[in-house]
Amino acid sequence: MGWARPKSLVGGGRAYMAMYRDPAGNTRSAGTFHTRREALRVARDAEREVETGDWIDRRAGRMTFEDYVERHWWPHLHVEVTTRVAYRSYLDKHFMPRFGRVPMYRIQPTMVQDWVTDAVDSGLAPKTVVKYHTMLHSIFKQAVRDRVIGLNPTDSTRLPKVVKPTRRILTPEEFDALLAHIPGRWAPLVLTAVETGMRWGELVAVRPRHVDWLRRSITVQETVVETASKHSPTGQRVLIKPYPKDNEPRTITVGADLLDVLARRIQEYGLGRDDFLFPSLEGPSEYPVSRNTFRTRVWQPAVKAAGLDFNVRMHDLRHAHASWLLAGGADIPATMERLGHRQLSTTQQYVHTLPDADQRALDAFSRVRRRTRPTP
Repeated sequence: MGWARPKSLVGGGRAYMAMYRDPAGNTRSAGTFHTRREALRVARDAEREVETGDWIDRRAGRMTFEDYVERHWWPHLHVEVTTRVAYRSYLDKHFMPRFGRVPMYRIQPTMVQDWVTDAVDSGLAPKTVVKYHTMLHSIFKQAVRDRVIGLNPTDSTRLPKVVKPTRRILTPEEFDALLAHIPGRWAPLVLTAVETGMRWGELVAVRPRHVDWLRRSITVQETVVETASKHSPTGQRVLIKPYPKDNEPRTITVGADLLDVLARRIQEYGLGRDDFLFPSLEGPSEYPVSRNTFRTRVWQPAVKAAGLDFNVRMHDLRHAHASWLLAGGADIPATMERLGHRQLSTTQQYVHTLPDADQRALDAFSRVRRRTRPTP
């Protein structure tokens, strides 16, 4: 129960401090009052807030957004390295300039809404705004749990509508046309990408020891993370993680033709068991090929030379892999396992119909429809 503590005033006289214990058992003051009765009332109100879970640390709420993020949120952030780097960029570019020096308790829903409006007006894509807002929400959510603030100012934000674009999937014929313009040195990498559906970081982390020639499979055991040196936890631009995304290695069955291609590559470049299968140099190298180097010097010129009339990213080979699997009769669980997905909703983002899918659907309908028609 709260209590009142007498306090002597300078120049004589007496006042009373409203005292209570916070959730951690620490003695706190809820203010100084002229009468004991008033001090007791406030002390009991404060203790009631502790009992009901409505209590907040008003002193902590006076710390700035920057102080809270750097001292309490950022040190305890447990996410993938690439996500951590992205969050650092969001903070430095968008949120520290806007909220950095503002006390936490003063950041209201209208301030967050103003940021969203300004971000959209500046040309930031709706999907990007929503992504940034998700991170901001997590900061204030932790602040509420820490009892620094009473309410999360991002809870009621009106966000821009995200319209999911229609993605055109690369057909096998278009892939062959594209492959014809990929330099011979890099053709094995592109073939491996489309046949396994690996993420880029997983693909360039493959080593000869990850290939099982007897079982005709490739095991995804590592992943390469490329990041700016200033944001890297080790100060290095390239990090090799001893596990893929979601921390679960997976084994992908591949065809004999791809194994032959990889065997020739290993022999041609004199690669050892622990060398990168797709190094940055023409031979054994401690560095895998850079994503940006491959995109600008190899991939984009090949897309242009192939005469494709739509934008095709290297990552779209992962989409093509999933879509071709299902078009060919593979089931959803097998597709999820090859892609390394835990959630069906994630796999659904990679599944698209081929351009001739509607005609094939109509043909299937017609075959069944003709069964009920009388024979002439």
